[in-house]
Amino acid sequence: MTKTDFDVIVIGGGPAGATAAERLACSGTKVLLVDKEGRIKPCGGAIPSIAMRDFDIAASQIKARVKRARMTGPSGNQVGMEIGDIGYVGMVDREEFDPYLRERAALAGADRLKATFKSLTYNQDGTVTINLAGDHDSETLTTKLVIGADGANSQVRKTVFGPKKKPPYVFAYHEIVESPQDSDPASFEPARCEVIYDRKVSPDFYGWVFPHGGQTSIGVGSAVKGHDLKDATKLLRDRFKLSDVKTVRCEGAPLPLKPMRRWDNRKNVVLIGDAAGVVAPSSGEGIYYAMHTGDLAAQEAKAFLETGSARHLGAIRKRFMKGHGRVFFVLGLLQYFWYGSDKRREQFVNMCKDPDIQRLTWESYLNKKLVRKDPMAHIRVAIKDMGQLLGLAGR
Repeated sequence: MTKTDFDVIVIGGGPAGATAAERLACSGTKVLLVDKEGRIKPCGGAIPSIAMRDFDIAASQIKARVKRARMTGPSGNQVGMEIGDIGYVGMVDREEFDPYLRERAALAGADRLKATFKSLTYNQDGTVTINLAGDHDSETLTTKLVIGADGANSQVRKTVFGPKKKPPYVFAYHEIVESPQDSDPASFEPARCEVIYDRKVSPDFYGWVFPHGGQTSIGVGSAVKGHDLKDATKLLRDRFKLSDVKTVRCEGAPLPLKPMRRWDNRKNVVLIGDAAGVVAPSSGEGIYYAMHTGDLAAQEAKAFLETGSARHLGAIRKRFMKGHGRVFFVLGLLQYFWYGSDKRREQFVNMCKDPDIQRLTWESYLNKKLVRKDPMAHIRVAIKDMGQLLGLAGR
């Protein structure tokens, strides 16, 4: 048996990788967390109530507590969606949040290394040797299991599955700006998220203005080649009277919108988080889902180390899809149909006026489950949906 340096090596220190490393370290596993650091993922920064509960997020990381959202349709029609007394959306700043999660992993006992994954080699005894590049030198380490949590452009995924195996993407760009101190509530409110459905902003996704306390994320997502995301972001800044506030930083990256069919190589490598495509269609939400896959990966990795059975690696995806596959399917249909044209976007925004839709949307979002406790509400929503569809078909 080849001597291993670590039981598990986690590549990538974002929410997925840092959570996996922390949970593994807490269980007594010898784990290394590898992250190149210095890069901030473009992200609106929203996390639901369940994330704060399940992962014990420090209150200091919540930069704003959002209690409402406002949807804007192509015509300029705006619809407010109040959360009410069931909770709030916590807003984090990824510049602080990701290092906080990595530090938690270190405090739990995980080793850390600032480096970039380059390649891996499978050994005959079932172990894996990985090659890393640091700031000044390279390093070779051997492990029983590799967890690839290195984002949408995952080098681990490319190495294991080839460059053509990847989930569908939209491209996201945002600008972090200083939140205005004195603003017109009609344009900007620090406890309100803005979601904009407009072809000029995004022909196939949406734009956003998400407050983070002292800073605000203004951005756009789209998969349409040639659509200028920077120009669209400028349009949003002008529209919400944020043109003159100071820009702190600008970031862009692909955003995967569908879980891959396979996350593991059936031997000793498994993908989680963005590397596995775990970002919700329609909303683009990924932080909670990334952390959840990190938690599942830690549980199944522990079982893999104890039994040597690779079926535990396949169980990570199976468990995730059992819990969230239906939500992802519904959100995928929503994006495919309602984002398809400005006419449909306008109808979609109008639907959001309905109190049943608002309540079911917020309860499902905050708790990450399709709400079943009020079947009549679902029936009423289905009837209203059908009315909207028939209205569209008749035009």
